[in-house]
Amino acid sequence: MELPKFQCSELCWSYFVQCLNLKAGEAASGDQHDLCSKDGQKHMDYILTYSTKKLFSDLHPSLSLKEKTCCLSCCQPCARDQSLRKYHGGTQKQSLRSQEEEKVLCREEFEDNLKKMGLHLEKDESNRISGVGFLKIHAPWDILCREAEFLKLKMPTKEFYQATPQHKMRKLNAFFKRITAPLLPNVGDTETEDIKKVCYPFSREKLHLFDLSDMDSFFDTKTRSLIVFEVLKRAKCNRGENSWGLNSLIAHGVYTEAYPLHDVLYREWASYSNFYKYQPISLIRKYFGEKIGLYFAWLGLYTQMLIFAAIVGVLVFLYGCITVDDDIPRQICDKRNNITMCPLCDKSCSYWKLTMACGTARASHLFDSTATVLFSIFMALWAAMFMESWKRRQMRLNYMWDLTNFEEEEDHPRADYKIKVHQKTLNRMQRKPHKAKAAKLTWRDRMPAYMTFIAIMLLMFLMTFAILFGVIIYRVTTQASLQMSSMPSIRANVRLTVKSTAVIINVVVILILDEVYSKIARWLTILEVPKTDKSFEQRLILKTFILKFLNAFSPIFYIAFIRGKLIGRPGNYLYIYKSYRMEECAHTGCLMELCIQLSITMLGKQLIQNNLFEIGIPKLKKLIRRIKTKRAPVQEEQDDKDLKRYEADFFLEPFVSLNPEYMEMIIQFGFVTLFVASFPLAPLFALLNNVIEIRLDAKKFVAELRRPVAARAKDIGIWYNLLRGISKAAIIVNAFVIAFTSDFIPRLVYQYGYSPDGTMHGFINHTLSYFNVSHFQAETHPLQPLHLGYKVEVCRYKDYRMAPWSFNPYDISKVYWAILAGRLAFNVVMLLSDFVDWVIPDIPKEIITRIYEEKMQMVEFFMREEHSLYSMPMLDNQDENRPTPQLRRS
Repeated sequence: MELPKFQCSELCWSYFVQCLNLKAGEAASGDQHDLCSKDGQKHMDYILTYSTKKLFSDLHPSLSLKEKTCCLSCCQPCARDQSLRKYHGGTQKQSLRSQEEEKVLCREEFEDNLKKMGLHLEKDESNRISGVGFLKIHAPWDILCREAEFLKLKMPTKEFYQATPQHKMRKLNAFFKRITAPLLPNVGDTETEDIKKVCYPFSREKLHLFDLSDMDSFFDTKTRSLIVFEVLKRAKCNRGENSWGLNSLIAHGVYTEAYPLHDVLYREWASYSNFYKYQPISLIRKYFGEKIGLYFAWLGLYTQMLIFAAIVGVLVFLYGCITVDDDIPRQICDKRNNITMCPLCDKSCSYWKLTMACGTARASHLFDSTATVLFSIFMALWAAMFMESWKRRQMRLNYMWDLTNFEEEEDHPRADYKIKVHQKTLNRMQRKPHKAKAAKLTWRDRMPAYMTFIAIMLLMFLMTFAILFGVIIYRVTTQASLQMSSMPSIRANVRLTVKSTAVIINVVVILILDEVYSKIARWLTILEVPKTDKSFEQRLILKTFILKFLNAFSPIFYIAFIRGKLIGRPGNYLYIYKSYRMEECAHTGCLMELCIQLSITMLGKQLIQNNLFEIGIPKLKKLIRRIKTKRAPVQEEQDDKDLKRYEADFFLEPFVSLNPEYMEMIIQFGFVTLFVASFPLAPLFALLNNVIEIRLDAKKFVAELRRPVAARAKDIGIWYNLLRGISKAAIIVNAFVIAFTSDFIPRLVYQYGYSPDGTMHGFINHTLSYFNVSHFQAETHPLQPLHLGYKVEVCRYKDYRMAPWSFNPYDISKVYWAILAGRLAFNVVMLLSDFVDWVIPDIPKEIITRIYEEKMQMVEFFMREEHSLYSMPMLDNQDENRPTPQLRRS
């Protein structure tokens, strides 16, 4: 059979005919030229992984990339012939095989570009992981110097700066260091604020300024991986009209993974036994970069500040325990007070005695006392103090890490954005070929995405409120059903049963919706096609925060500000569905129910979502990855010991972002600050969680996740704005909780305005209004009116209304308006945070002084080194005709 000839070189055609005679699966092997030695002398700065298969392009490695491309174009049409199916495996596999060939050719082109950029490459396909090849990348010294100068990285010089502490603070600093010495990690990190190396932007023309005594460690592993990553981002693979970068290559399967290597495990950081010690923040920064270092520094400061809040919260709780038999609980529990209360529901509920609420009153007093008000004011100051402390701490870290003059450069456009711009440009060229110019996405192009965002957000809001309404219906119907029970023990614990089960259902729904909202927020952000990664991240964070905040706090806001406020009165109740009335609060207010909702929601999210999910999900994904590689369980333990570092890191979960870690802590910060007046123990539970969280995150970063590429940053970005917004809102929310949810203001008004003897005696009777039972609406009377053993003519209910025998029966009384005025006046506490912002400066004074002194010392050092460098030849040789040597690039 005569084979058709195609338009390609003779070498390509002869090679093509030779391939037809080979059996399926056979390949011509060639010697591979290793650009990286395998003697361990060169550091592996970055790893790329890819799928390894015997393909057409592997048959003759000596051919050039252009010749392989031509051969590939020849083979594709010939695959239709029966004589070629022996090699190609049939026409059904032609498309898949051609795609794999395209990936191989693109990978080779990309690697050729990396070599032209100066990187050293080494391939490892004979490893313990079948089907996976590793491309080990090493950056030589000259490339590191070139890229460090291009990125303007500040590197340590020969000069040390030692700050001189003030005489007044010297003894205090020495005393503080002696006390905190046992709390410091044993990591040998000697860099402090007082003694540090002076850093200067790296320049190959000024190598004499830098400390090059140990050139192997001059660029640490974090810096090396950052430099290689920047080179990888610039390398491209041209496929037709498209130019693929590293992210596009991974998205199209040319490479499967990309990651730097772990090389150090911080025993003093990731061990749970060191929970009481400070974190080695400087080493975390040197290992993971400034962005992750700032996260752990912020988390550490937040945890330290929680210690003071937790101590005060425990003291407030203990005060409530000590004064539990105060006047108000005593008045409710006193059986001599023969007060008959109106039914809590229609028909099935009967009249009841006020003494039945004794247990609820005693429990509410634990969290609703005079100390609670003082604690809410303290937490308003604490939140403002925390924000100011972080700004000062962040400035200190910027000084220590030489980020004071750092400015983030504009990110490269994202691949999705460039594709959209390219499509828009082509469409414009088709319509107006003579006036075509470079296009960019405008708000008109994003208008469909914005409209989708608004519609989906409204839908999510409605769904959240629908679920909240469903829980309300559950509570109302369940309470009415349990009240009809014939068992006295069930009727006695109706409120506790309904509250507990409803909160548990609410927590489960919150956990499920959190995951759903995360996916929806990412999908909506992708639709908007942000230009840069930074813009993408900010939009994603904002959408996720709005949805998760609404999901977690909507039930709490309902109990705090809506429940018990719109219920009506006996004889004129507000109904939500047929005979089901709006929910009422307990006689002592809704603060106890708010405490139960807040505590169970907070603990449920921390124990289940934050801890169990963080531990279990990475281990499950790691197990799935091992199963995909078909490793036998018996050999797994032995294989783990024999795996090389880059092979072991392949089984780790890829690092995505810090957003889940920040989001978890931001929501917790909301629990701690927004409604802390109802749950003074919230800071204590947050502190216990964070002590575990720090070590859990540390272990996850060094043992469960691949090492992320170091990213530079001088602040925590949009997260600070969210924190500041929550801290401001916390002051308003706590003021309204104290004013409208607790009985603090009514007690205050009664004691100083209506009490005959200036005490709280008679307060309970003052808060109860009268109702004539003959004024009940039709078919709302209790089915068992003689449940208490006598006929009831007048019952009491909690409200400030006129008596039925007055001139205006059941109208709102003057006491109500006096209490409302007192509640609104209580919000003056909002001004306290602004006072703290004004008192505490954002930048410590000594940091400003040290920055100036270090800058002057750097100038003196620079001039001294330049003078010694240029004067050295004149001292050695007095010949005036000898020219001064010029500095040249390394």
